[in-house]
Amino acid sequence: MRKIIHIDMDAFYASVEQRDHPALRGRPVAVGYAAKRGVVAAASYEARKFGVRSAMPSSTAMRKCPDLVFAPPRFDVCRAVSREIHLILADDTPLIEPLSLDPGDGVRRE
Repeated sequence: MRKIIHIDMDAFYASVEQRDHPALRGRPVAVGYAAKRGVVAAASYEARKFGVRSAMPSSTAMRKCPDLVFAPPRFDVCRAVSREIHLILADDTPLIEPLSLDPGDGVRRE
């Protein structure tokens, strides 16, 4: 029997921040910089309720969600967590097909 398992890690970077910083749990979080020309790399589900999305200018995100908390990207930490997840999955299957999509990929999101 063949099984296909899909794991949606849509808010991965923001979830890692909430995992590592308990004070951020349940709060709207954006990974990126709140600088004038900053961009949101990822938004937590709490931030998405306000319309905050990845690739959005930080200034727009802050207007949409005044309580938004910015966390700088920690790609090294996220890379390590991603490797851990892949190792867990590798216990059950030799075939893992990672896929990463960003807002500029032509996929419609609502």
